[in-house]
Amino acid sequence: MPSNIEQLISKNQTKIDFDAVLDQYSWIKDSEQNCILSPDSDGLLCGLFMSHFFNWNIKGFYDGKVLIYDQNTILKDCIFLDIEIFRKEIKSCGQHMLLYNNNDIPSNWDNFDNCLQPNLLRNYDKVHSFRLKYPLATIHFLMALLEKEVELEITKKAIPPLYFTDGLFNVLFSYPENVLNWLEYLRLEENDGAFKFLFKNDDYTVYELMKDMNIFFRKRDEISVVRERGDRLKISETSGEPCNLIETKPDIYKIDEDAVSRIVRFLEILSDGTDWNFKETSWSFDNLTLNKMEKEDFQNPRRNFNGTNYLDVLDRNPISWAITSGLNMEYSFDTSNVFS
Repeated sequence: MPSNIEQLISKNQTKIDFDAVLDQYSWIKDSEQNCILSPDSDGLLCGLFMSHFFNWNIKGFYDGKVLIYDQNTILKDCIFLDIEIFRKEIKSCGQHMLLYNNNDIPSNWDNFDNCLQPNLLRNYDKVHSFRLKYPLATIHFLMALLEKEVELEITKKAIPPLYFTDGLFNVLFSYPENVLNWLEYLRLEENDGAFKFLFKNDDYTVYELMKDMNIFFRKRDEISVVRERGDRLKISETSGEPCNLIETKPDIYKIDEDAVSRIVRFLEILSDGTDWNFKETSWSFDNLTLNKMEKEDFQNPRRNFNGTNYLDVLDRNPISWAITSGLNMEYSFDTSNVFS
């Protein structure tokens, strides 16, 4: 008898139309764009990828609590990567679960008109398809989507960093049914390029991968410090207070030199693995504007995560959010009206 997940998957056998998506969200392949990243390994890989192939400039970082960006940059001209922004005029690309119930669409849902997102493309929601949510990282979606635009090539040494991000190496074997369904959706078997090489490499044994992943972890650990892993740029504390940011002039900040040094070393590790050139001059680490967001979830303040309360949150016009489990959603408000 088919398992519950197999029954769900059997009802969701669609495949992406790359041409239609690229036509609707043509800005994702425009060159010389400014972008703002999530400050973890997925966001960093997305920035490295878009900088290498499309000459994008990384103008800042946003983690849901703190937004920092180049003081001379117009925020509305930036594209957010690995983060979904709930504003019509802002372009963004991410991979989190966002919709609670596709039978009860929020009245302001068109705020996501400029959001390129795999779960939205498949109309997936928490109520009906949470177990089918996109299981890969944003960088893998970009690779599949833009592979033919840039004639993407990777070698074996790219596999460890691309399996490391967002814990993909764990996800592959923890949720194989869902991963295989999404690889089918992304038309893995219909091309012989880098995306297929990443997931279907007959010359790369599991044992060899384990050894290479161990080497990658050790490299990451060498640049980790207490309370700060080497694979992410920490810009806020759990409390929401800014971290690793130094005020150099009134309301102008730079990222602490030690934190920059660590993240540059990690970017160089990613660059060495992928052969995507790390151009430090394209990354903004100083002369930054700082903005604090107000972040909440359904545990603080504590209440039930249901359709009514979800709609109440959206009525308050959050700037970003992610449904992180069947019982919770984390969301942020632009209390300073930075995006207005």
